[in-house]
Amino acid sequence: MSCDYSKLRGKIREHYGTQEKFALALGIGRVSLSKRLTGKADFTLPEIQKSADLLFIPKEAIADYFFNQKV
Repeated sequence: MSCDYSKLRGKIREHYGTQEKFALALGIGRVSLSKRLTGKADFTLPEIQKSADLLFIPKEAIADYFFNQKV
């Protein structure tokens, strides 16, 4: 089962406006970010940690953004 990244997408829009700007801040390509957000590739642990920092996601809320299962 894949993850639902809709909450993460909203946070990206809120803080960066576009996925491209967020990908740049995260240090990955736009296509790489797109693959992660569509479930075609996985976020690495360092990417999750850096994303949480960039998006001001508290540690206790990371699971809500990165491990929320699609139903």
